[in-house]
Amino acid sequence: MSEIDFESQVSSEDEGASSEKLVPVGEAIRYRKRAQSVEKEAAALEQQLRISKEENGQLSGELNEMKLEQRLTTSLMAAGVSDLEAAILMAKVRMKSSDSDIDSVVEQLRKEKSYLFEVPEMVTASSKTAGVKERKPGGHSALERAAKRAAESGNRADVQEFMRVRRQFV
Repeated sequence: MSEIDFESQVSSEDEGASSEKLVPVGEAIRYRKRAQSVEKEAAALEQQLRISKEENGQLSGELNEMKLEQRLTTSLMAAGVSDLEAAILMAKVRMKSSDSDIDSVVEQLRKEKSYLFEVPEMVTASSKTAGVKERKPGGHSALERAAKRAAESGNRADVQEFMRVRRQFV
């Protein structure tokens, strides 16, 4: 008996009970395989979605932490902090322990840890370095005379004297 004959028998028997169209077995197997592959794909996509949501939550937390640190840095620098890293760490600990805003934490740190906000002494600019000499009026003539004498004679003593005089001007 062929599949078509079998279907016609089954359909004639159930004609009154059900008006559904019967599908050949081979096609039903293909439908089932397709449905299973789609279910697997849907499960994989759900897994990817869950992982993406977890990563999104982690990144949001990191972003909020960075924004908080940036606002703390700005407030502490405006308050004139001298040790920024230590002040940020202390401020973070205080903000986690008590739900305070940034300005109140900075003021509290300023009162309790005043050494963090001390202004370092200003260093004054030094005078000219030792390598730069002031030019003396009329000195070029002495340098020129020593240079001529050293060039004409070629004597070591004259060259050495030229170099000594030159050091005063350079």
